[in-house]
Amino acid sequence: MNVVRQFYALTKPRVVQLIVFCALIGMVLAVPGAPTWADTGLALVACAGIWLVAGAAAAFNCIVEKGIDAKMRRTAWRPTAKGELSDWQTLLFAAVLCSLGSWILYAWVNPLTMWLTFATFVGYAVIYTVVLKPLTPQNIVIGGASGAMPPVLGWAAMTGDVGPEALILFLIIFLWTPPHFWALALYRVEDYRKSGLPMLPVTHGNEFTRLQVFLYTLVLFAACLMPFAYGMSSWLYLAAAVGLSIGFCAYGFRLWREYSDELARKTFRFSLIHLSALFAALLVDHYIF
Repeated sequence: MNVVRQFYALTKPRVVQLIVFCALIGMVLAVPGAPTWADTGLALVACAGIWLVAGAAAAFNCIVEKGIDAKMRRTAWRPTAKGELSDWQTLLFAAVLCSLGSWILYAWVNPLTMWLTFATFVGYAVIYTVVLKPLTPQNIVIGGASGAMPPVLGWAAMTGDVGPEALILFLIIFLWTPPHFWALALYRVEDYRKSGLPMLPVTHGNEFTRLQVFLYTLVLFAACLMPFAYGMSSWLYLAAAVGLSIGFCAYGFRLWREYSDELARKTFRFSLIHLSALFAALLVDHYIF
């Protein structure tokens, strides 16, 4: 069971759970009204396929970054960083998960969802992890496109295409990603400096990063209003979006004007609440109205 736990840890379960949750939101919003049993079955199969491919991407990331992970307190516990699992074991595990997940999506969902999910795997595991992350402090901005794909995958799974509604959800997560990760990087800056990764607080300093966090929360605020403006949601979602976005902007402003590591931690935690509650509000709004 210890080995099973080690392999399970490679999939970064909490991250993958958020990915699948966001994909599920895309699935629900793509189906007008209450889902049929067929819709429910398709959504469950699609969630399983997306979970497997996302877990494969996380495991591959652990191989590439095992040296970096070993230098950072936040990630030093990972089995690859500690040498508990070899590169070949991890690579085989990732290959099996990716192959199985891709086959499920192709055979039981639709080819478009499979190809979009595989492209997301390549975008995260190769383009972001191997190329962008060690190259530029804008890594999280550009690489955020992969992390913003889950609602698009969910929408494609249920409809067989990608509609503007899915792209609005993509935009929200894309703009949410930088303030979320930079808040973390601010209070983990020494870890990133030791690792050699060019994260924004390391390359441009604390004050510049804090300003960027605040500015992104403002732009994100505007994006969070788009589901209502486009007609995807009603006043219930709008009220939740405004309240949550004001809260995120307030954290961003305070972080910019009066920094502390504790405030950066609170901002990071609130960013998780912001995205989860925002999408939950979309879900509730969809069924009530």
